[in-house]
Amino acid sequence: MATSPIELDATAVTVTTDDSSLRVVLADGRELAVPLEWFPRLRDATPEQRSNWRLIGRGQGIHWADVDEDISVAGLLRVS
Repeated sequence: MATSPIELDATAVTVTTDDSSLRVVLADGRELAVPLEWFPRLRDATPEQRSNWRLIGRGQGIHWADVDEDISVAGLLRVS
């Protein structure tokens, strides 16, 4: 029986936060969820500041200008 290889694409496509977690959806459909406690700047930011993010490096990272925070997808994959 032949199987198709799974193609992994660890680039972020969307980011959401709530009062306790950061969630990142990857291009290959995986979703990472980590506690905001790991990122004090995001934890202490207002919901408006946390929603003001942009992808950097073609989705290899996320930047929050309001709180001067950058998080790489590779780093999240290593610790999640």
